[in-house]
Amino acid sequence: MRDSIYLVNVTGRATAPERASIDTLRDLQLTGLGGQPVPLGAVATLRYEIEQPTIWRRSRIPTITLKASILDAVQPKTVVDQLAPKVDEFAKELPAGYSVAIGGSVEESAKSQAPIEAVVPLMLFIMATILMVQLQSFHRLFLVFAVAPLALIGVVMALLPSGAPLGFVAILGVLALIGILIRNSVILIVQIEDLRKAGRPVWDAVVEATEHRMRPIMLTAAAASLALIPIAREIFWGPMAYAMMGGIIVGTVLTLLFLPALYVAWFRIKEPAHATDNTHENPLAPEMQAVSSTDAPLRRELENA
Repeated sequence: MRDSIYLVNVTGRATAPERASIDTLRDLQLTGLGGQPVPLGAVATLRYEIEQPTIWRRSRIPTITLKASILDAVQPKTVVDQLAPKVDEFAKELPAGYSVAIGGSVEESAKSQAPIEAVVPLMLFIMATILMVQLQSFHRLFLVFAVAPLALIGVVMALLPSGAPLGFVAILGVLALIGILIRNSVILIVQIEDLRKAGRPVWDAVVEATEHRMRPIMLTAAAASLALIPIAREIFWGPMAYAMMGGIIVGTVLTLLFLPALYVAWFRIKEPAHATDNTHENPLAPEMQAVSSTDAPLRRELENA
């Protein structure tokens, strides 16, 4: 059929009873050589057969897919792990050439995590190299890396109440979280070493560095946690936000408490006596030291007192 400058194909289709009847096809008229009509049944044999209209394939292999939905809050990975024994028994009873494969979100999550798992060893090696250049000590390097697992405590405490899964985006948040805690640990360790080089006693250097760095570290952790609140309710980015917020808050607090204690225990630092003998003999010693050497009369009065 011509429509302006376009040719539109017109297809005629018989009704459903006619399409399902072999007699209709047998009586279908064909044009012979002499122009005489010839029924299709005279030159063809027609019969009923069963065939699959569509064959679904997976990697070019004919596949039967079984799908199911989860009604409660259980994660797909948990359901797969619970059904694994029964699925393995079913797979053993299949004929040769047949197999069972897990698909869906579990398969996609495994595909997305595989590239990360391949890069993690290289990432840890580069991090250790950079930290070694900065700290120049295997002992201090161990102290810094010992704090990183503390982030998992906050991650679990944040993900369980929220119901967010530990999937691809949450793992990305955990990796970023490890870097944040290692940075805080390096800042604290470097501050302690600077105070020791300045001549401060080791115990006082640990206490003073912790007190000095506590405020900037806590403020940085609070700022990072508050910045993640807007994306916490997002379906895709929510797990990463919850993992990072819980890990940053708990990990930072534990870093300020655990790292100084670990530093003292690792290097076997003893707590010094809080008072000296001179202080007990003369309670006015601080006042006497504060008096200038030029004020001799005042010094004599203090000694006499």
